[in-house]
Amino acid sequence: MTNSHTDKFTIADSKYSSRLLVGTGKYKNSEQTKSAIDKSGAEIVTVAIRRTNLGQKKNEPNLLDIIPPDKYTILPNTAGCYDAASAVRTCQLARELLNGHDLVKLEVLADEKTLFPDITQTLDAAKELIDDNFKVMVYTTDDPIIAKRLEEIGCVAVMPLAAPIGSGLGIQNPYNIRTIVENASVPIIVDAGVGTASDASIAMELGCDGVLMNTAIAEAKNPTLMASAMKKAIQAGREAYLAGRMPKRAYASASSPIDGRFF
Repeated sequence: MTNSHTDKFTIADSKYSSRLLVGTGKYKNSEQTKSAIDKSGAEIVTVAIRRTNLGQKKNEPNLLDIIPPDKYTILPNTAGCYDAASAVRTCQLARELLNGHDLVKLEVLADEKTLFPDITQTLDAAKELIDDNFKVMVYTTDDPIIAKRLEEIGCVAVMPLAAPIGSGLGIQNPYNIRTIVENASVPIIVDAGVGTASDASIAMELGCDGVLMNTAIAEAKNPTLMASAMKKAIQAGREAYLAGRMPKRAYASASSPIDGRFF
């Protein structure tokens, strides 16, 4: 049996025990947010800089009171950005608000309907941010060629989508995800499209290093309970991957030996 204290993974020289990364959007209130995040066991929490108060609005509630940086790794993201320039500015704002914090999640969207990543703009933004000494975790499609290109330009983690953001459809192309994993030398974290615990487990069984989710937990009827389920699913999927599943067969195979029967 694996132990979460020994089966750690590394992002930008920092080691983490939890392979579940969570967001902070769509919860009904701050109490629900805190309860779900606590129950998830996540160590990395992503926040949308353009939609979240991290201290820039002095008279409004500060999200950092719920997810203190001394307890969690805060992962600022560029949700709501549709071009490279705005994504870069958002990351620069995050670095200023978080006292030099340089780990960011880059996402540059193509349009408001699909929320698919604009790969050309994503590549441009990633190059500029890396040149500016940011450590970039990048949201992308499940295209293995693009994933490898993002790794090659210096992204510290590649985050292919399972399905469209907020869809809850689960992994639509497991073969591409597996190909990305098999050819990667940086962490691969499935991002977007997870709907329930089995989706998270499948991602981990495919060999992914982790899963980032928000809507699957926040829009559950009981977010705190779903957060607990997701924590267990990540652990189960990881153990199944390490254990190595049996081969699939097109025919039956008796579980008891036929030779040497007593009668």
